[in-house]
Amino acid sequence: MRRPRRQHVVAEINITPFTDVILVLLVIFMITTPLISEHTIAVNLPKAKSGTRAQASRPVASATVTVTSKGVLYLDGQLVSRDELREQIKTMFAANPDLSVRIRGDKKAVFKDIVAVLDILTELGIPKLNIAATAVAEE
Repeated sequence: MRRPRRQHVVAEINITPFTDVILVLLVIFMITTPLISEHTIAVNLPKAKSGTRAQASRPVASATVTVTSKGVLYLDGQLVSRDELREQIKTMFAANPDLSVRIRGDKKAVFKDIVAVLDILTELGIPKLNIAATAVAEE
């Protein structure tokens, strides 16, 4: 008669499902982080009937300049001065000449603050400028 073989206990942990979950979470965070950071600065955008709706996906080389009602400047959610804005945009434009800049100005912002930002961007030669506004439904 044969002796029954002893079965060995498998003491391995299968981490494949864990890896799948982590990768899915990583993709979700990569997609939602730019959307969350864009709206952390409270800006009441002006309304406009004309213009074109922004593309669903942002270009690879893009920057958002936010001007609050008090004239405070933010570049991609980070507080900056006018000189810092100039230097950072200059660096970004040197790295990628196809840079697109969107200006989000509060509707109560002083016009001179918006003009100062436009002046900086024009001096640097940024060809792609967009001004954000809230769309108004036509009646």
